[in-house]
Parts: sequence; structure tokens; C-alpha cells
Amino acid sequence: MTKRREFLKKSAISSAGITIGGLGFSAKSYASIIGSNDRINLAQIGIRNQGTVHINDYCSLKDSHNVVLKVLCDTDEALFDSKSKIVADKTGTRPELEWDLRKVLENKEIDAVSMATPNHWHALGTVWACQAGKHVYVEKPASHNLWEGRKMVEAAQKTGLTVQVGLTNRAYNNVREAMQFLHEGGIGKLYMARALTYKLRNSYGTAKDSKPPANFHYDLWLGPAPYRPYNEKRSHYNWHWFWDTGNGDSGNTGTHQLDIARWGLQKHEHPETIYSMGGLYGFNQDECQPDNCSPGTMVYGDVETYGHDKSMQETPNIQTALFKYSDGTLLEYEARGRYTNQEGSDGKEVGNLFYGSEGWLEIAGNSWRAFHQGESQPFASSKDSSSAQEATLFSNFIESIRSGNHKLLQCDMREGFYSSTLPLLANISYRVKRELKFMGDYEKFANDSEADILLSRVYREPYSIPNSL
Repeated sequence: MTKRREFLKKSAISSAGITIGGLGFSAKSYASIIGSNDRINLAQIGIRNQGTVHINDYCSLKDSHNVVLKVLCDTDEALFDSKSKIVADKTGTRPELEWDLRKVLENKEIDAVSMATPNHWHALGTVWACQAGKHVYVEKPASHNLWEGRKMVEAAQKTGLTVQVGLTNRAYNNVREAMQFLHEGGIGKLYMARALTYKLRNSYGTAKDSKPPANFHYDLWLGPAPYRPYNEKRSHYNWHWFWDTGNGDSGNTGTHQLDIARWGLQKHEHPETIYSMGGLYGFNQDECQPDNCSPGTMVYGDVETYGHDKSMQETPNIQTALFKYSDGTLLEYEARGRYTNQEGSDGKEVGNLFYGSEGWLEIAGNSWRAFHQGESQPFASSKDSSSAQEATLFSNFIESIRSGNHKLLQCDMREGFYSSTLPLLANISYRVKRELKFMGDYEKFANDSEADILLSRVYREPYSIPNSL
């Protein structure tokens, strides 16, 4: 078996013509630098919830960035009027509208794309965009499965394009300050980090399969995922809670906290051991039929105790995972989607805890505090949170495109990949119900073909990533 690093060394940039989803492109290296005075034409792909965040951030960039949000793209045309109005109100120019991202990638006027699609489109959209010569900002988690995440890294490396992953904590000055404090030995030698996401999420209910709305291009929305009849409880936003399209809260909010934990531990590698367990608690089991529940999904709850709270979701709402690295360092993750207590010195629901030989440190939002062993008052802490974020990943993305210097990226594709693989590995352990040994150099599990299958997926043509880019 060839090691991944050896394979990458042997890889060469192709100059052959390629076809993307039925459209032809001429593949070449697009590492050219856009001049400081040149306008950057940007397309926003995915304009619902998080996509609106992207739209507002790009429209709020200073004039010096010289960015034009030229195209809005989404498979749901019902969003077009309201989202284009945001752009028009903020910039004075109404963007072009398109429902097929392949047409956007074919547009030679577009320099960069910003991806806020469901998770199952992140990798394919990024690879296609790189092949079409577009710089990419892609939401977290970088990919829906580990194999396609590696293909994203390869696409970024081969084309020389700027690819940024939207792990937004990387832009917070106070978080960056906390990282420096940890890395300089502020609480001694680190032996463990904890990533916490306690977010109450009640059931989204159930619905019968039906026809998709006339202005919703459902087949394209499914893209790489297996075909299923349209169901409103599996589509907009609820896609997070189904294995075909999402990765649960571990791959949602959890990716941010797992990124901070790995960053603090300075682990630029995969863990060696992964064990995760949990289940779907507090929902009515009657609504989780065999066709809806993947292997490893467990449904608990008494209707009399929890009420008639029904859900079709497959991903767990309670999940714990433990990762162990080659040097013995531990990373613990916990998601709680039901009513729960808070943790930390002053009660936090989402954040990180680090433990070292001389004390411990907590990060919550834009603030951090460090404590010596046995002491209740912090000996070091962050500055005023009002100045905690002077820039954003969006502005950092644009600045990196202009400079052509990928070292300026606060979360490049490689960093985003290593953080995104953590929830993906945890979910595999959860689904196969056992501890897993992972061979990071090969990105395969040790003697576990069942778990290896979940490292990738069967793609639905023509929405597939080729083995060789």
C-alpha cells in the first residue's frame, strides 16, 4: 500500500482537458496573482442560512478589497428575490442569479466562489471549482467524508489556488492569543483537550414524502447523495441530521470546537485511536423505522417522560468521542442536544477546555481564562472582547487571493481537512459501535473493512469525484 505522502510527491499537475458534470473546462495551473487594484468577481453558492452570513460579510468588506458579489447561486429559486435584495441594498448593484453551480463554474468572469451548500456538496463543489480555475471559500466541515476531503487537499495543491475552510474561530484575535499562550507553555505541557457543544435541539418532526416545490431543483440539490423521494424534513437545514447529506451536530457546531482543540494541542496529524458512543435520546422510537435508521443509530426515550416529540433523524443528539494521538495526548468531544448543565468556571455551553501540567484553560466565544492548579481565580485572561475580531476569514480569503501567498490563510485546506476528519472519524466509530485504530499515513483503519467503507461513499453520477485529479 502506497503511503499518502509518497503519493502526493509523485502527483503532477495535469494540463489535459477535463469535463465537469457534463461541462467542459481546460485544466491548468491557476496560481496567478490578482493585482492589488483588480476587481475580484465572486459567486456565492448556497444562499440560505449560512449563505446569508457570507453575503453580508462580502458586502461589508471595505472598498479597498474591491470585491463584487456578481452571482448568487442556489438550487432553491424561492430565495432569489430576498437575497439579491440584500446585495442590492448594500452595494447598489443587483447580482446575477443562477440555480446550477456548473453554469457558475463555466462563467469565465468569476474569479472565486464561496460555498455554503449542504455538507454533501462541499467536496465536489470545491474540486470542480478548482478544476475550473476558481479560488474557493468552503464552509465547515470541509467534506462529508474523509476520502473526498483528501481529494480537496490534492485539488488545492495541484492547482495552486487559494482554498479557505470556514472554521471562523481562526479569525478571532482572542482565540489566537489563547493558542499562543498554550503553545508557549502557559499551563505547562498539555495532556488533554475537551471540545464541548451543548445545544438544545428539539425534534423537527416528521412528514410524508411528497413532490418538491416547483422552484426547487431537487435532483441537483441531492447531487452526490443517493436518490430518495423528496421529504421536507430531510431537506433545508434538516439535512444535517441524515447520513446521506449531513454529519450531525458533531460535524456541525462540533467541527469548530474540535478545530480549536486540535489547534491548541498542535496536532498536525490524525489520531491513532477513536472511540465514540451515544444515541438519539428523548424522541419517539415509533418514528425511526428501519428504512430511516442507519446502523449504529439507537433511539431511546419514553413518550410519557419526554412527551410526544417525534423525529426521523438518523444522527445522534447525544454523542461522546475520545481521540488518542501517537504520543498519548487525549482529545475528548461531547455533544448534548437535550437539556443539560453547563461546564467551565462560569458556566458555558459551547467551548473548549485544555489541561496541562501546571493548570487549565477555558475558551468560550471571544474570551479565555487560565487557572493554576487548585486555584479558583484566573492568573491570565483575554483582553476586552470588543476588539476580539478585527478581521474575518472572508477578508483574509480575499487578501490571500490578491497576494498569492497561501501562508496568509488562517485556515487553509490542509488545516481544515485535519480538523474536519475528527467528527467524521467519530461518526464512523459510533456507527460501527466499536473502538477503531486508524493508520494516518494510509488514511485507512487497521484490519477493519466495514469501517473503511464509511471513509467514502458511492457517488451518484454525474456527481462524482474522480480517483485521479
